[in-house]
Amino acid sequence: MAAQSPTATATADIANFSAPMTGGQTFELLGRPARYTVLYFYPKDNTPGCTTEAMSFRDNYDAFRALGVEIYGISRDSLRSHEGFKSKLGLPFALISDPDETVCNLFGVMKMKNMYGKQVRGIERSTFVFDASGRLVKEWRGVKVNDHVSEVLEFLQGQP
Repeated sequence: MAAQSPTATATADIANFSAPMTGGQTFELLGRPARYTVLYFYPKDNTPGCTTEAMSFRDNYDAFRALGVEIYGISRDSLRSHEGFKSKLGLPFALISDPDETVCNLFGVMKMKNMYGKQVRGIERSTFVFDASGRLVKEWRGVKVNDHVSEVLEFLQGQP
């Protein structure tokens, strides 16, 4: 199931969208019951930086949930890859699959990157926070893994 194209129900700069996620569910941006929703885009399952980032979100999950925050990771990996990655790391949150890059393009996270001296097109590690009405309240682009999750948590702790 591919991500659906943006609809006319735009909130802030991002339109509502839906995409398949682990657990056989479908993610939709609007109508989330949480006070805040964190969407973090990462390049690839089972790579060192992405594993570290996922484990950091996992290790801080209870602190996020205490604030009424839902967390979702998203990459171009298949649902099968996501299910394995989620299981291997014991991730308590869902992962969204975007193999056709529809959602990645909606958020503008596809970039040319240097990989071992070669130019490759891939996901720029980025994080977005939405409030309960689906309004974008904060974004981080070009994220460095170290201390990033703590920075996101600190931002959310300062919200009303």
